[in-house]
Amino acid sequence: MKKIDMHVHTVVEKGANRLGTNSTFCTPEELLDKYEGLGIELAMILPIVNPECSYGCNSNEEIIGIVDKYPGRFAWFVNVDPRAVDNSPDADLSHIIKYYKQRGAKGVGEICANLAFDDPKVDNLFRHCELNGMPVIFHISPMLGRFYGLYDEPGLPRLERALGKYPGVKFLGHSQPFWAEISADLDPNTRNGYPTGAVTPGRVVELMRKYPNLCGDLSAGSGFNAVSRDSEFGYAFMEEFQDKLYFGTDICAPENDMKLSHWMDEAVAAGKLSRRAYERIGRLNALELLK
Repeated sequence: MKKIDMHVHTVVEKGANRLGTNSTFCTPEELLDKYEGLGIELAMILPIVNPECSYGCNSNEEIIGIVDKYPGRFAWFVNVDPRAVDNSPDADLSHIIKYYKQRGAKGVGEICANLAFDDPKVDNLFRHCELNGMPVIFHISPMLGRFYGLYDEPGLPRLERALGKYPGVKFLGHSQPFWAEISADLDPNTRNGYPTGAVTPGRVVELMRKYPNLCGDLSAGSGFNAVSRDSEFGYAFMEEFQDKLYFGTDICAPENDMKLSHWMDEAVAAGKLSRRAYERIGRLNALELLK
């Protein structure tokens, strides 16, 4: 089965390397080369517009150009900084979202602004996403300052308030602090890392059971770690929430080794993951969102 990658970033022209590395985001051509080995047919590009998380930002127009250049290989989300237009909690962000939705955007994100999850400007963005029927992909940060992503405390109380306030928004959760909450034995000191060991179902499980609009973005090391650290739990989690989980890579550099694709292939081949769950997570949920 060819998979759909719900979370990736790319640049037409490479800019400054990330500090401490010799790399930056892949070009579209580098991504397509990697996808050959991962069995990925189509990918959702998420523009980088929040300055907290990049040494250079994408324009939404740059991403439209990539999608147009490689028809059938890429789709895209529009990204809107919550501070856009006039840096206020009553900015008309629908003006932007409607325009890019007409240009083909399928959602909003990845939201990486380092603001509180319930900051009035973030709340305003969610309100306009709901008004325009747009799902969102968000990155959670462990703190305000020195990180990127929407801040929430352990236990994700601010996320829960948003889930209840905006039932019409499909929220796709992502990042280490989000996926660390899959287990009840969360250590606040390591929530921005990759916890190991057996999983006792935690807040992510509770919230996904309680709120129909909370979904999971399994991209990056954080998503893979969440389902693979305790594989028996991971298979059961993927079965239970197979209609709410999305395969993704979050490839951020050409040398990234993304393990989830082969792990899922091996799981379904060994009978540890049902064919239905494999197809829902790997492809069909994304196709429904694209429609």
